[in-house]
Amino acid sequence: MGEDAPLANPLIHYPTVYEFKVMGRQEDGFQEYVRQLFKRLLGTEISPDSMSARESSNGTYVSVSVSVFLLSEAQRVAIYTQLHKERRVLYYL
Repeated sequence: MGEDAPLANPLIHYPTVYEFKVMGRQEDGFQEYVRQLFKRLLGTEISPDSMSARESSNGTYVSVSVSVFLLSEAQRVAIYTQLHKERRVLYYL
């Protein structure tokens, strides 16, 4: 790829299961906060089995992975847009 090559969007075929990673401070209830956030965004219950959490080495931060069923790229973008607005979310992938 040369310097002038345009950046391509990821090739995702919908519908699909997609994993979001949401990072924030290790505070009481952060994982539940993320679960409720995705419940509100998707309009459906998020199973605890579709989530996992991992603390940072010093225990200050936590990364919560959430696997959800997406129907479209617009839905994926809308979730990332909302994650950007959430004050408790420090970083997301």
